[in-house]
Amino acid sequence: MNIPDIADLHDAALATRLQHLIDNKTKPVGALGQLETLAVRLGTILGSETPMLQHPQLLVCAGDHGLAARGVSAYPSDVTWQMVQNFLSGGAAVSVLARQHALALTVVDCGVRHDFVPMPGLVVRKIAAGTADASTGPAMTSSQCAEAIANGRDVVRMLPGNALLLGEMGIGNTSAASMLLSRLAGLPLGDCIGAGTGLDAAGLARKRAVLAEVMALHRDAVAPLDALAAFGGFEVATLVGAVLQAAEERRVIVVDGFITGAAVLVAQALQPHVVQRCVAAHMSAEPGHALLLDHLGLQPLLRLGLRLGEGSGAALAWPLLQSACCILREMASFEAAGVSRQDGA
Repeated sequence: MNIPDIADLHDAALATRLQHLIDNKTKPVGALGQLETLAVRLGTILGSETPMLQHPQLLVCAGDHGLAARGVSAYPSDVTWQMVQNFLSGGAAVSVLARQHALALTVVDCGVRHDFVPMPGLVVRKIAAGTADASTGPAMTSSQCAEAIANGRDVVRMLPGNALLLGEMGIGNTSAASMLLSRLAGLPLGDCIGAGTGLDAAGLARKRAVLAEVMALHRDAVAPLDALAAFGGFEVATLVGAVLQAAEERRVIVVDGFITGAAVLVAQALQPHVVQRCVAAHMSAEPGHALLLDHLGLQPLLRLGLRLGEGSGAALAWPLLQSACCILREMASFEAAGVSRQDGA
């Protein structure tokens, strides 16, 4: 498998200049809080003291999971293809938010159990009609996993711009994310599992039992790609490829929720410097998401109790990235504005 080398972005001189710029804006030091940290991060990613976000792309990867047949989700698998149709028809939350914020929306069929007619915004990279049931064997073969990662890289290559916002759709994919987090971060499985799309207490207990069974079956799948193949899914693997390609191209990567975060987790395990290019849009209501962000060392921009996925959180956070860049580029310094500093200088 062709995994790109992701360079270390650390540049002490640039970091010093960016911090000096933000500290010398007409405000008390640190008064813009996390927005200042974000501005410095975006300048670092783009290698510029005047960063500008151009042609942002919202990429939603979709796939079905064979494990969904074990009742790990509150919704049937048909909702995956129905929601993809909704994305493309413009009626989903992510569609509305993409229009509002002028984000180009691309939906990738990575392995949905449905054949779509050609539609604007749809890219078909279907490997199979859903992954296999991970409770009876690996969700993907190693070759399928490699193909999905390659597909993600190819899709990003064809998209313009210097910012990639991640989204996903796949009934059952919080299960895959929970198992990937537990295995790759070395965390207790129970701490990584939540209600997903809204399981009741009985459903959550069933999900916990099924995932414990799957983890035991694949106890030897400890390497990042082995774990990814064992637990799935096609959309997660495609996102891994997308993250690797965007990181290689030094794009800003806006990470949505738990599932897209799991894809970053895998990519980071393969190439540790990937996370330097990432911005965490929000912290979701899924309990594993906080653990995942902590493991990656990312601070979420929003805490709204979201649990929708689709890339909705990434789209909601997008204006904050634009504002951070504008502050760095356009806000006056004390010297330029003729404003006295706190010490009277």
